[in-house]
Amino acid sequence: MLTSSLSFLHSCTFPSSSSSSSSSLFTIPTPNPNSSSSSLSFVVQATTRREDRIARHVRLRKKIEGTPERPRLSVFRSNKHLFVQVIDDTKMHTLASASTMQKAIAEELNFTSGPTIEVAKRVGEIIAKSCLEKGITKVVFDRGGYPYHGRVKTIADAAREHGLEF
Repeated sequence: MLTSSLSFLHSCTFPSSSSSSSSSLFTIPTPNPNSSSSSLSFVVQATTRREDRIARHVRLRKKIEGTPERPRLSVFRSNKHLFVQVIDDTKMHTLASASTMQKAIAEELNFTSGPTIEVAKRVGEIIAKSCLEKGITKVVFDRGGYPYHGRVKTIADAAREHGLEF
């Protein structure tokens, strides 16, 4: 019974006095010798917001796949631009795309500090029209690890309003 309940210990590392434990992701709680109280300390490796987003995107991509019948609508947002692609993952082929870097969209939408909700709405409209011209009516939405909120949600809503089915 004791060995089965402690089977998780095989994946954990114990801190030692000769080497630093900063490379491990998780260590077993140990009493802090400097403290008079019996508090426990954990060592957890910190990650950046970008690494967290990429990890969320990888988790999502395990479940979402674009097919020729229902391609994947992928969203990438940066501080200055928005990028949307419709991708057939079986052929690794981009079927349609729209971004704020395209000359027609950049001239039409005048934004200086970054894309706003209005810009995201227009990009969603453009990608929907582009898809409908190519005969694509159904897509799978890939939020790219971003929260479904703000610009990402606005792109999805605008694409839905203009004829794409999610």
